[in-house]
Amino acid sequence: MSRRGRVVGSLAGALGVAAGTAAVGILRQQRAISRRAGEDIPFGSLRSTPVTVVADDGLPLHVEVDEVEPVAGSGPVDRLLRRTRSDTPPVTVVFVHGFCLNLDCWHFQRAAYRGLVRTVYYDQRSHGRSGRSDRAHATIDQLGRDLHRVLEEVVPDGPVVLVGHSMGGMSIVAFAEQFPELIGTRVVGVGLISTTAGGLDPSRMLLPMLPARLAGPLAGSAIRTLHLGHRAVDSLRRAGSAVATVATDRFAFGGDAPRGYVEFVDDMLAATPFEVVAAFFPHFAGLDKFDFVEVLGRVPTSVICGTDDRLTSIGHARKLQSRIPGSRLLECEGAGHMVTMERHELVNAELDQLITAASARAATR
Repeated sequence: MSRRGRVVGSLAGALGVAAGTAAVGILRQQRAISRRAGEDIPFGSLRSTPVTVVADDGLPLHVEVDEVEPVAGSGPVDRLLRRTRSDTPPVTVVFVHGFCLNLDCWHFQRAAYRGLVRTVYYDQRSHGRSGRSDRAHATIDQLGRDLHRVLEEVVPDGPVVLVGHSMGGMSIVAFAEQFPELIGTRVVGVGLISTTAGGLDPSRMLLPMLPARLAGPLAGSAIRTLHLGHRAVDSLRRAGSAVATVATDRFAFGGDAPRGYVEFVDDMLAATPFEVVAAFFPHFAGLDKFDFVEVLGRVPTSVICGTDDRLTSIGHARKLQSRIPGSRLLECEGAGHMVTMERHELVNAELDQLITAASARAATR
């Protein structure tokens, strides 16, 4: 099979039916040709005016919104964009990042859609610039409620596409369990990337956060290692930065990723205190929400995963796709957990199709 990946399933026959999003896709491709969709933009430099959303437990969440730029050109694509933006309800795409990352991890997606589609990015609780959660609220279910609050505050109306990577996908699944009535009404599309709804071996998720000297003991007894105390572990991580980078390369990427990619991800992992890692850790092992994902079959849904993902393996993606009626599965050959970076062109192309199908659904409601 080609390393360009393969697509399984159908997206309810919706490909190519939304002219407006097709125009956005064409314009995005034109941008990609000229600047390779973010390759020449420094990691962590894409910003917009921050918004603070207060979660239901009072915790502040850091949110950034990229609005759609006005169409000023006179070409055929520009004319089509102006017409469709006025004729159809605008779709907002909300990106939800993974464990020990922050909103910057969506660099290539943000570069691709910036100014073309209204997009929302936020740091999940205890991550990035958001407030530090107490342990009682460091749960997957709370992340689902946080997502709901973000929608209430920055996307109060209009159709929404939710896209989650790793723990962000779990947040979306929790949201779907808690607010099923919003799937097919407010939420018109879902993207689940390198994620699962249960059956996870949590020790796999901790390995990249630690220096190599701790990796062996952790694999044998993750809970015992957590008892070292977060400050001691953070010190070891700093002291073993070189081997930690090697671990990031091994567990976050599938092949020979550019060194800049690895260092960028490693910086995000290192910036997450191990106290945060320890707080969320117990909830990964107990995650069991496959019985709640069928509701996502009401809307176009894309499941994406690298075949060499060592954290949430391709088997999780295949199981998700099998449980979500009509969903698509994109398997990116040879890619690892950070498929959003490692195969960003494939991922963005799939998201183009997802946004197209979701926009068509919104336009016909």
